[in-house]
Amino acid sequence: MASLTGVNKSLIIFAALVVVLAGIKAASVIIIPFILAAFIAIVCNPLITFFGRYRIPKGVSVVIVVLIIVGLGVSLGGLVGQSVNDFSQQLPEYKAQLQEEFVWLVDLASQYNILIDRDQILSMFDPGKMVDVATNMLTGLGGVMANMFLIILTVVFMLFEGPALSKKIHMALADPDRKMEQIDRFLVSINSYLAIKTLVSLATGIIAAFYLWILDVDYFVLWGVLAFMFNYIPNIGSIIAAVPALLLALITQGPLTAGLVGAGYLIINTVMGNIVEPKFMGKGLGLSTLVVFLSLIFWGWLLGTVGMLLSVPLTMIVKIALEASDEGRWVATLLGTGESIDDK
Repeated sequence: MASLTGVNKSLIIFAALVVVLAGIKAASVIIIPFILAAFIAIVCNPLITFFGRYRIPKGVSVVIVVLIIVGLGVSLGGLVGQSVNDFSQQLPEYKAQLQEEFVWLVDLASQYNILIDRDQILSMFDPGKMVDVATNMLTGLGGVMANMFLIILTVVFMLFEGPALSKKIHMALADPDRKMEQIDRFLVSINSYLAIKTLVSLATGIIAAFYLWILDVDYFVLWGVLAFMFNYIPNIGSIIAAVPALLLALITQGPLTAGLVGAGYLIINTVMGNIVEPKFMGKGLGLSTLVVFLSLIFWGWLLGTVGMLLSVPLTMIVKIALEASDEGRWVATLLGTGESIDDK
């Protein structure tokens, strides 16, 4: 009887989860701007705290932060938007040149008795589609950012309500004293993770754009923004971000420059991902490679482009929340890299 009750409870939980996910997907038009606003508010909250140390009023601090966000968004959006339009117009020509380069590689392989059916390979593998993945994600994100006014307004209210959030959660719990430490750890971990990840991603994008500018690669600002956004996706993201710049360098400047671009991206992502980020973030917040890949697919299906770009931060929030619960800690262990959660 107890076993049957446990099965029924599991089925109810699974059914409720399916209903919740279906509701989120149906209401994605509303939920996606809210998630972006929450993400921006969490990232900007340390700035509000910093201004508060110098006794700057809360309202003035929020206005300053919002002006910074709008200024960066408008200026960067203009540059990236123009670059995307120009690049999209020349994309058919770039694709044709990529196919010519690929055919050259097939012919070169045939000289070493590696026989490959050219037409079959081209029908199965189109190198131009790898560029489409990156540009389509940028275009999709631009469509979401069309609700900029709603997002900024939500960010303002979230920044004002931020300090009271912890207190409200404690008051909402039936036994706040017992949960106090777990809640504080949950909120601090989310703020710390997103703030550090954003700073590291920003540094990665700036360094990548500067490096491409030195190599005189076209649309270096666009590829820098791409490196910034895709750095939120470990392992896979850095590869996707490097492919368009590498292929463009190959067809416009030759194999030598393309090789330098590939080597530069490898060094940048190795240093930032394996040295700089762990130094500031510490251990115990990692996700397994399989979970990173599956979360990319899941959140992309659920929330589209924004879900793909924020798949790891969203999964990290779920993982941190599960770690704060005795009942969900085993699930957090499965999501992690195998290190003990208690060894933080």
